Amino acid sequence: MHEWKQHKPWFDEECLGFLDQRKRAKMQWVQDPCQSNVNNLNSVKIEVSRHFRNKKKEYLRAKIEEMEANSKIHNIRDLYRGINDFKKGCQPRCNIVKDQKGDVIADSQSIVVSWWNYFSQLFNVHGVKDVGQAEIHITEPLVLEPSAFEFELAVGKLKTHKSPGIDEIPAELIKAGGGTICGEIHKLITSNWKKEKLPEEWKESIIVPIHKKRDKTDCNN
Repeated sequence: MHEWKQHKPWFDEECLGFLDQRKRAKMQWVQDPCQSNVNNLNSVKIEVSRHFRNKKKEYLRAKIEEMEANSKIHNIRDLYRGINDFKKGCQPRCNIVKDQKGDVIADSQSIVVSWWNYFSQLFNVHGVKDVGQAEIHITEPLVLEPSAFEFELAVGKLKTHKSPGIDEIPAELIKAGGGTICGEIHKLITSNWKKEKLPEEWKESIIVPIHKKRDKTDCNN
């Protein structure tokens, strides 16, 4: 009910109550289109519109005050994030794509297959057979397993405020864990290093398509 309003950040339960009130007034007018019900419906419409305008003004005023505060304390990250929210507005997701023939597909399974075909062609190296025909002998130097000190240095260089992977563990959490977390993760890495085999979970990744300004249904865009 009223799903088209749910994307608005200022829309709350109170607004939903006003919509229900307008709906009841309209139903009364449909059942009995007398002058009193007409006047009541018009009055309710005006009240609902006024409430929505005030709600939106309050939300915008709070966002502006928040950006001003972030500007004063030099919180540049949150400042630009708030500015981008104003510039972009609502960005509906595109739930359809075009296949290689240019036909539009909407079911989720076919969409996954289309993206799989696109990234398979994008990331796979062409001409592998030609390379495999010749024998190439190289001498790989002996690489020692990563030490605990090296791992702690790597953790210290992790960038914050980045999206986590499939495990949903952000870099901030690993850093906050200190030596205890680092020690356990280092044991896991060392174990896989000795086995010379990566866990299947480590081979998975999340790909987020960032479209250009052209057709969002085209995987090549």
